[in-house]
Amino acid sequence: MTVNRMVSIMAGFMVLLSLVLAQITGQIDLFHPTWLWLTAFVGLNLFQMGFTGFCPAAKVFKAMGLKEAANACGTSSSGKGCC
Repeated sequence: MTVNRMVSIMAGFMVLLSLVLAQITGQIDLFHPTWLWLTAFVGLNLFQMGFTGFCPAAKVFKAMGLKEAANACGTSSSGKGCC
C-alpha cells in the first residue's frame, strides 16, 4: 500500500461518509436524482482506485498525451528533478 493509494481511499471514504451522514440527518435526500450522485460517483471512484489502482480519468488523461508525475519532471542544471 502506497501513500497515494491510502490518500485516495481516505478521500473517497470521507466523501461517501459525508453523503451518508447528510442523508441520515435529513439534510439531503439521495433517493431523488440530483447532482449529489456525481459526488457519490467521485467518492466511489476514489475509494476503488485506492484498492485497485485503476482510475478512468487517468486513462483519459494519458490518452490525451499528459505525462505521469514521475516522467513530468525534467532535470535541471543541478541534476535534480522538480521535487
